[in-house]
Amino acid sequence: MNIIADDTLVPSKPNRRLVIVVRADPVICGHSGEARCLAEVALTRGFDDVRIVTWPLDALEAAGLPLKPLDGVLPYSPGITVERPDPVGDYRVLDGRYLSGLIGRLVELFSDGVPTVAMSLYLSPHAIAVQEAVQVARRIGPARVITVAEAVGSDITNVVRECVNSGRFGAAAHILSVYLEADQCVAVSEYTRELIVASAETLDSMHGTTFAQQCRDRIAISYPAVDSWPYLSLTDDRIAETLARRGLSRDGYVLFLSRIASAKGIDDLIDAYAGSRSAERVQLVLAGRGPQEAEVVARVAAAGLGERVRVLTDVDDAEKPALMAGSAAFVLPTREQPEFVETFGIALVEKALAGGGPVITCATGGVPEAVGDTALLVPQHDPATLRTVLDEVVCDWTPEQRAEAERRARAYALQFDRVAVFDNLFALAAPPAIHVA
Repeated sequence: MNIIADDTLVPSKPNRRLVIVVRADPVICGHSGEARCLAEVALTRGFDDVRIVTWPLDALEAAGLPLKPLDGVLPYSPGITVERPDPVGDYRVLDGRYLSGLIGRLVELFSDGVPTVAMSLYLSPHAIAVQEAVQVARRIGPARVITVAEAVGSDITNVVRECVNSGRFGAAAHILSVYLEADQCVAVSEYTRELIVASAETLDSMHGTTFAQQCRDRIAISYPAVDSWPYLSLTDDRIAETLARRGLSRDGYVLFLSRIASAKGIDDLIDAYAGSRSAERVQLVLAGRGPQEAEVVARVAAAGLGERVRVLTDVDDAEKPALMAGSAAFVLPTREQPEFVETFGIALVEKALAGGGPVITCATGGVPEAVGDTALLVPQHDPATLRTVLDEVVCDWTPEQRAEAERRARAYALQFDRVAVFDNLFALAAPPAIHVA
């Protein structure tokens, strides 16, 4: 088994354990950062054994997920153990080998009698793995486990809704059943909660099930946890040093920093920037990794913007706050697609905390909950309007307008600080009862 981080601070007989099951670093995903945030706070809240259980690096690479360079991933704090269980079985088990390895390790952690909170981010397969492991642990020994299942959104749009739409009743019913089996069900936004209920209603109408009312009754909201400190502690010197390494100047660029994929609207941003007044004044920086990197580079070249647009695929965690703070504007023209809807918008909160120019985005999914009334909202699939708003912000806004927008955005975003989110979430969790086989 591949264990990362220093677990020497874990006592031989812990008093309280937190296990988080998630696609963790180096995956480029806001929820991998959320898991890190919750783990960090747990160390200050009486948990003396904090573990993130995730996937081996070769499995992440084979899946085609966008990954950060390994040397750019910040270390986890001492006391947090990251486990990547090896697969179980040979080639005849197909990809179930990795899930078996994950479940097997969770059984070991759940069955030693240590009071444990087990949290899964993403229902499929993480909540499935947790519930399966809990059932086994309760059969074989004293299991003092309470489970928290967090639906992040894409597990609904990409799995449950697709199953409902394609008539795959069994798969949708399975995932919703596993979700509702958890001791505490949470969703990352009110939009996500309503999305789950709507999918459940469709399933109920087709097959006479009763998932929708159970979802209404059981699902609470727990917004993603964000670490405010790297953003609030930025200094002018730190920003200047980071930008200088990239050959950038403060307020000299518009920033897109997210997954490079169609659903993020990156092609709309390129089209909006082309021919804009902003293009004469500032560069466009497109930062991230994703399945459409080659297409983006080709689109930039076709628009004749090679000298004005920078594509950065190696931005690490340490420099992200400074890049956000130094930008003249942060643009994420996210849009709804069948397989993806922005169910919150963690990067938008991070940008608000960092300061700098305003956020321009689209009121899709849970974005309005992430930004409140502090961002400039444009219609999705509308490069012309995006160009107009971008030019207004970059070329016409006064320093006073920018400062006021920065103040309001930061004040709103502070509600998502990891300490407040952790305390609200774990106040929902009752002490686990003992289950003896």
